Amino acid sequence: MSHCTTCTTNHPTIADYFSENLYTWCTNCGNFGIHSAVKRALVAEAIRPEHAVLCFDIGCNGNGSDKIGGYRFHGLHGRVLSFAAGASCANTNLPVIAFAGDGGTFGEGISHFIHTIRGNYNVTFIFHNNMNYGLTQGQASPTTKMRMHMNTSPDGPTSDTLNAMRLALTMDVSFAARSFSGDVKHMTKTIQAGLQHKGFSFIEIFQACPSYNKETPHEWYQQRVYDVNEKVADYDTSNKLWAHELAEDLEEKIAVGVLYQNKNAIPFMDRQENRQGFTTDLVSEVISYESVAQQLFDRKR
Repeated sequence: MSHCTTCTTNHPTIADYFSENLYTWCTNCGNFGIHSAVKRALVAEAIRPEHAVLCFDIGCNGNGSDKIGGYRFHGLHGRVLSFAAGASCANTNLPVIAFAGDGGTFGEGISHFIHTIRGNYNVTFIFHNNMNYGLTQGQASPTTKMRMHMNTSPDGPTSDTLNAMRLALTMDVSFAARSFSGDVKHMTKTIQAGLQHKGFSFIEIFQACPSYNKETPHEWYQQRVYDVNEKVADYDTSNKLWAHELAEDLEEKIAVGVLYQNKNAIPFMDRQENRQGFTTDLVSEVISYESVAQQLFDRKR
């Protein structure tokens, strides 16, 4: 599925997403692979930098906001989904991608996550799950494992670990997928599937954090992940109960790939009866209104 409405000679390349800013992530950080996969997916979907909105939360993921070309927004901690939802409503023709970590999403921003799912806003959400607040040097987050030793909790958190996929499926998310930061090819095709979905696409990426999470390094995931779309016979992505079952194991056999998709889910703007029959987007209507207002003002002078 191609999002590009221009001629084929205007097809984007990886070079179109180039930024002169130097990466500042730790050596072997999973963000390098995620960033590469995002650019590859955008190019594969024929989405040019000027035809997408990339929204970044605070955190290590947000340090990538100036490392990629295109329209980018770097917002407040935990609030990126609110902005992304607004952007998708304002201009339904632009693909909107949001990025956030486990701290911002399920610490500061859990209410925004829930209500973005409820509204089924047309946003692709790339959720970086490295199980800690990496940018502020390794505090425990809601997805940190119980008793996992962290800098500010040497004995580990005693609260139950939040299973992000379980919560998303329980909230009836219309698209749920997983990948892990060590497999760029798999992340690329998973992000592509999310971009093609109409509605809210939740993509959890298990991310290696070499500095502060020593329990689940790159190699740990390599030994455990399996793609349900390739390894499970006759897997049905429309079967939510099956997705729930496979999403539970976070220790031995970790399911990745597209776990669930409701292709009949209606995106937020298509639910608005007062918008039926409109051929314009909100952003163009605001611009037109300002133009009309200016013309009226000029006539009175």
